[in-house]
Amino acid sequence: MLIVLAKKNDTELIEHIQDLLQRKYSCDAHVIGENRRVIAVPGDSAHVEVDIFKNMEGVRTVNRVDRPYKLACRKQRDKSEVEVKPGIKIGSRSNVVMMAGPCSIESEAQLDETAAMVKEQGVNILRGGAFKPRTGPYAFNGLGEEGLKILQKIAEKYDMATVTEAMTEEQADLVCEYCDIIQIGARNMQNYDLLRHIGTCSKPVILKNGLAATHDEWLLAAEYILAGGNPNVILCERGIRTHEKEVRFTLRLGSIPALRELTHLPIIVDPSHAAGKSRWVGDLAKAGVAAGADGLIVEVHPNPEEALSDGPQSLDAEQWKDLMTDLTQMTNALDKELL
Repeated sequence: MLIVLAKKNDTELIEHIQDLLQRKYSCDAHVIGENRRVIAVPGDSAHVEVDIFKNMEGVRTVNRVDRPYKLACRKQRDKSEVEVKPGIKIGSRSNVVMMAGPCSIESEAQLDETAAMVKEQGVNILRGGAFKPRTGPYAFNGLGEEGLKILQKIAEKYDMATVTEAMTEEQADLVCEYCDIIQIGARNMQNYDLLRHIGTCSKPVILKNGLAATHDEWLLAAEYILAGGNPNVILCERGIRTHEKEVRFTLRLGSIPALRELTHLPIIVDPSHAAGKSRWVGDLAKAGVAAGADGLIVEVHPNPEEALSDGPQSLDAEQWKDLMTDLTQMTNALDKELL
């Protein structure tokens, strides 16, 4: 249920409504939006007497939301923007935001070289994994906190924001300390304890879809973070597992327009994990932008053959430059700016 107030920042009325909802109906309520005009009541609110709130002086409208995710629902607002760096907002209608870097941080020299490649093309967000959820226990699992320190150091050198994945609550706390954006991977999309914990921080969160998740399941996962008080959620389409064996995952580009109708949250695309082969990444990246993605997160490595993880899908310097050239032309044609 969404209660929309007539005035901005009507603190007295907000507190009265929240108190009544909790005391009489045992419902929690969250104020959402910078203007503090919308009160969201997540969960089951069927027993709430709507007319009581409709008749309150200062209340403009009261709407029941038929979707199980109340805060992520498009009815809550038209479109959200998440600021990840001063001047760079994911979700803006006027730009497409790029994030790029290696799958894993292997050394300071490797990350420095990659960051230079990425920054040369005008990109301001550096990705790099410190904690890696690998399929096998004997594969390279990342440098941990040392990797986060390297990521922070290199990002400061090139004046870039950073994004890296967290798999546990303890890792999430470390990522919040060292990085600008927390990534929740496909395998942890329904790790609800982790999502609740992430909801208590204020850092932007990239939430990838699970390997076989429906849109409702994905948005309900986002709801955990939003309900915890963190409004800065970005959805990332990274493909799902199907019967197809030629590509690593099947990229659901049709999800982008569908999600546009379901949610106000920004949507980005990960073409690297879907393709599995570097020669296909560019086509999927361009397709994502054409479908309306707000941004891309791409794996780049100075020497993919020597990469300790995801080398086959990582772009080398030449492929990376070619992709950015093509994307610049595309975004210009769409009257958008590539950041």
